[in-house]
Amino acid sequence: MSDPDFLLSAAGVQMPRLIYGTAWKKQQTAALVTQALNLGFWGIDTACQPKHYHEAGVGAGLAACLKQGLSRSQIYLQSKFTPLDGQDPLQVPYSPQASLSEQVLQSFQTSLENLGTDYLDGLLLHSPLADPHQLMEVWQAMEQIYASGAVKQLGISNCYAVTQFKTLYAKARVKPALIQNRFYARTGYDWELREFCRDRQIVYQSFWTLTANPQVLAHASLQALALNYQRSPAQLFFRYLSQIGIQPLTGTSSAEHMRADLAIFDFSLSRAECAAISSVLQAMPTGA
Repeated sequence: MSDPDFLLSAAGVQMPRLIYGTAWKKQQTAALVTQALNLGFWGIDTACQPKHYHEAGVGAGLAACLKQGLSRSQIYLQSKFTPLDGQDPLQVPYSPQASLSEQVLQSFQTSLENLGTDYLDGLLLHSPLADPHQLMEVWQAMEQIYASGAVKQLGISNCYAVTQFKTLYAKARVKPALIQNRFYARTGYDWELREFCRDRQIVYQSFWTLTANPQVLAHASLQALALNYQRSPAQLFFRYLSQIGIQPLTGTSSAEHMRADLAIFDFSLSRAECAAISSVLQAMPTGA
């Protein structure tokens, strides 16, 4: 990728504008990660959550590419600490009896072992804890990992309450440099939250981007643009998001779709065309 295809987070970390997501890939994970990296993805998202991610498979796929000559420093690799209520009780990757701080550290060490690396480019809290004191205990444990130099930046996922995110940002010594949320009409596409992030150079990552937006992809405006550019509606939507500063995750298992996703950087939408797509999103009813 050329430099315009990267963005820089508030933590000074260079990130590719498109991330390959590895949730729900199970035993296909290693092969799909290898395929994604070979086709041109430079960013991989995973989590230390056996319930939905095969993190060791991500490590195996990455190792295969490193043997082929790829350098670890070329890859943006991020994982997550998943609190106990998000884990399968039979597959918890840390001691459930440990303190929250120790759970974070144990989970992180498990991630390093699974991924075959000695550092992560990003560590996310998979979802905010409801108790504000517990939330800060977990975040402070993540800050300790950051201070050790073993992770380059911190972030949070599945955080939709603007007030909660602003409170975390205010209290955190190491500010969140990224947020990863489901991108859909039910939350109003996080307009207020994204504005807060944009003003502070916090990277907003979108997931469930295509699956949750069939009405957007089928809208006449997007269909017309797709016809004009000879691209798919999905490509138009991903390109729009990348141009307004959003970093989409794509979890496709299809090599053809991987190539199509990466090809969004071969064209650009005009300011008026981006505004037209923004209008489509703003018109979507909450809950759509």
